[in-house]
Amino acid sequence: MTDEARVDWEAVIGIETHVELQTASKMFCGCPVSFGAPPNTTVCPVCLGLPGALPVPNEAAIEGILRIGAAFGCELVSYSEFHRKNYFYPDLPKNYQISQYDLPLCVNGSVEIETDESSSTIGITRVHMEEDTGKSLHVGEGGRIADADHSLLDFNRSGVPLVEIVSEPDIRSAAEARAYGSEIQRIVRSLGVSDARLEEGSMRFDANISVRRRGDEEFGTRTEVKNVNSLRSLQGAIAFEIERQVRVLEGGGSVVQETRHWNEATGVTASMRSKEESEDYRYFQEPDLVPLEVDDAWRERIVASLPELPSARRSRYRALGLDMINAGLLVDDAALGSLFDDAVAAGADPAATANRLTGEVVAYTRREGVGVSETALTADHLVELGTMVTEGDLSATAAKDVLAGVLAGEGMPRAVAEQRDLLQISDLGVIEAAVESVLAEHAEAVERMQGGDMKPVGFLVGQVMRATGGKADPKAVSELIRSRASSET
Repeated sequence: MTDEARVDWEAVIGIETHVELQTASKMFCGCPVSFGAPPNTTVCPVCLGLPGALPVPNEAAIEGILRIGAAFGCELVSYSEFHRKNYFYPDLPKNYQISQYDLPLCVNGSVEIETDESSSTIGITRVHMEEDTGKSLHVGEGGRIADADHSLLDFNRSGVPLVEIVSEPDIRSAAEARAYGSEIQRIVRSLGVSDARLEEGSMRFDANISVRRRGDEEFGTRTEVKNVNSLRSLQGAIAFEIERQVRVLEGGGSVVQETRHWNEATGVTASMRSKEESEDYRYFQEPDLVPLEVDDAWRERIVASLPELPSARRSRYRALGLDMINAGLLVDDAALGSLFDDAVAAGADPAATANRLTGEVVAYTRREGVGVSETALTADHLVELGTMVTEGDLSATAAKDVLAGVLAGEGMPRAVAEQRDLLQISDLGVIEAAVESVLAEHAEAVERMQGGDMKPVGFLVGQVMRATGGKADPKAVSELIRSRASSET
């Protein structure tokens, strides 16, 4: 279904983002938080829900939640409580999950997002804490429970600190949903509270989707697509679900409130179960944990600890003259952005430096499978390289070769250029001699220019560059050729 076919319909989307915090230990016990440990090796009586085991809150995790909320401009509440969310599932050893219900730690924030078409503000309803569940491995074709021969349970993840970020239903398209998910990931990473790796499950999405006729105020019946673990899947699942719901309604049917599963292989959602409501979980205050109180001093310290956030960095880069793409790439790669900042602070040209970093440097790191911090490149290298190009010591083409040498550890740019014999000829007399020789060999081209046809200039510049081994300044060569043509007319 095309966008034109949906012109009479509007999507209403809210997203619940689950982020595992990178704390040393779990939320309510001392078990280590580690990805990839052998199954059921980082567990204890508390996270396994054994009788008599009592939870103790992780202060570092609570600080992480408060930092996330502060980054969204949320109100950091002074009083919060833990609740039990009761439900049965094999990967939930206690048969309840310690969470926060009506008294979360952070409320009423927002985040700015941009797509190719527009920018918008998405409200953040709440940021609250809960503990993660274990992990089910369904053994059999397709890896889904319906096709499994049997299932295995790994409780290593059980009790890992988990933050739930709940958006307002302000998202109106699959593209906006992807932009929102990307910005949440950037913010969380910038805070240093989580690696937010979707591929490892440390960040996951639940998307609530409904459609309504444009102009209607009342929301339609929503479905929830759970545990989406990539930005591509988030966009694809929402796009499919919007189209599916429109087809159902235009066909005279009704959308059923339910939880659905996104199948990446087939590109469709399928029904899992009817959608639960909050009363189905029988929330009540956690009797084994006292309430949390956040005083003014704690709130002030949290806000003061925030780094420069992605939106502020993008705005700063745009103010330096960078385009949206380069600014976004520097924000997304913290090491690359830090190198850019250091180089510009040392006097490098912002636009030229950004182009080199997001162009040749990123290409090199991807080709070699390394991060920029693992290369020899420093801010001083970038400053010297930019100065050499500006002063005419290097051509733009030669600068790329020099940069490759710097990245490989061959030394400072000038030393690399000398070693590779890439320095431009700065002696104007040598350049003039080369120009005269080329013009003499191509008298017909000179006559055309003298007649007003300047097309041969590019050809003649190329001939001079070949004669000088690519070391002549092409701008100076072009000016000399044009000057010679005009002086003889």
